Amino acid sequence: MCSIVGLQGNVKADSIIQMLKSSKNRGPDSSGLFLDEIHTDINLDEFDDDNVYPVGFGHNLLSIYDLDDRQSKPQPVSNGNLTLVFNGEVYNFKTIRNLLSKVGVENEILSDAEALLYLIDFYNKGDLVKAIQMTTKLIDGDYAFAVWDGQNLAIARDPLGVKPLFYAQNGELKGFASTRNALKEVGLNEIETLKPEHILFNWKDIAPAQPIYEKIFEGDVSKIDKMLRLSLLKRIEGLREVGVIFSGGLDSSYLALLLKEISENIPLKIKLYAVGAEGSKDVEAAIYASKFLNMDLEICEVTEELVREALPEVVNAIGDDNLMKVGVGLTTYFATKMVKEDDIKVAISGQGADELFGGYKRYLKSFVDGTLNYDLRVDMSNMYHVNLERDDACSMLNGVELRLPFLDKKLVELVLNIPDNKKIVSMHDDMRKSILRKLAFEEGLDYEIAYRPKKAAQYGTGIDKILRKKIIKDTDLSQFI
Repeated sequence: MCSIVGLQGNVKADSIIQMLKSSKNRGPDSSGLFLDEIHTDINLDEFDDDNVYPVGFGHNLLSIYDLDDRQSKPQPVSNGNLTLVFNGEVYNFKTIRNLLSKVGVENEILSDAEALLYLIDFYNKGDLVKAIQMTTKLIDGDYAFAVWDGQNLAIARDPLGVKPLFYAQNGELKGFASTRNALKEVGLNEIETLKPEHILFNWKDIAPAQPIYEKIFEGDVSKIDKMLRLSLLKRIEGLREVGVIFSGGLDSSYLALLLKEISENIPLKIKLYAVGAEGSKDVEAAIYASKFLNMDLEICEVTEELVREALPEVVNAIGDDNLMKVGVGLTTYFATKMVKEDDIKVAISGQGADELFGGYKRYLKSFVDGTLNYDLRVDMSNMYHVNLERDDACSMLNGVELRLPFLDKKLVELVLNIPDNKKIVSMHDDMRKSILRKLAFEEGLDYEIAYRPKKAAQYGTGIDKILRKKIIKDTDLSQFI
């Protein structure tokens, strides 16, 4: 996870530097610029250039990989006339690198950004959009990137919008960034979100032929467990340690169980992180589940003082004073703060399971009305700006990358095509997510964990109660935006 920024128009280095400084928390390990040439490992306080350029890119690096055959390398990267900045992960990195080797690319490829750059270059026969479309068909990952070929600028986002990407225009100046605040730093305030799987080519939006949430086929229930395991395996490959955002509920406990099984065959240290006020339901459940799983658990005991202290930064990062969003955002913030303090850079989250398997209470009405499948697809199509951007913003305040196994592209396509009555079995099914609960129970979770009722994070942690009863009486949250 990193921060990418860019401007087109009359671009000065100072503007790119401002944008990078405002999003430095996303990439504390290195910063780089592209103006007329690439400058990597720069000091943002000392870089000096008064010239004006037609295009400028910037990149802040969160270094995760440091292996012999895969590294998190400084950006921007370039090859020939192409220059690229990239935020995210390419989970089939080795496959892409091997493919490039077979088609005659002799350059040493050690990073995800380089793999993406050379793949676009391979397909680029004068049509940059087509080259990106061909590339993204082969890429399995969560990403946002921008590429410049000397004449054309294209920015793109992954199929579910796991990685954020915003853009704005103001007269002749146009820009993109991983955060809204980076654009506001340079006076770009009419901000839009690039939709998942879309390409913004020379500032014109190009939609995908068919988004993944529109695909229709006959889903095979028996493949869910295997595909979730594969999704987890991809997301921990190359890591030595990982955190789990843990509530003791079905989703996080199932992921923790599968991770524990995976760690029996590869060297992987796993730690669970729970958040909640003293005596809260999530803390009680997390303690019980961690003991059942025999896994290390760290708890952040939330108090009014902690919430007040974190509010300005969290509300500003989210860009919204909605109490539900703030409550969930604080949960993510406190959990990833513990992860950061343990010097871990990647955390696994169960985000997306409720939208896939019908976890929310409102889905009972959808089931009764016969609209469950449609409503799940609509919610999946809107997750990027409802949940994902919020969670990303709050985790990256601590420089921790969230990875979301339930939002693997192939898994999402499969589960959206599983029959409704496998997810909710009747109008009286207050538990919901039936197939996922059954899988988790059969895999080894005990009944109390697998069939723990759904409780939203802001309520289960007790944070919503603190906000409503103690804080909003004398605090206007909108002041922090």
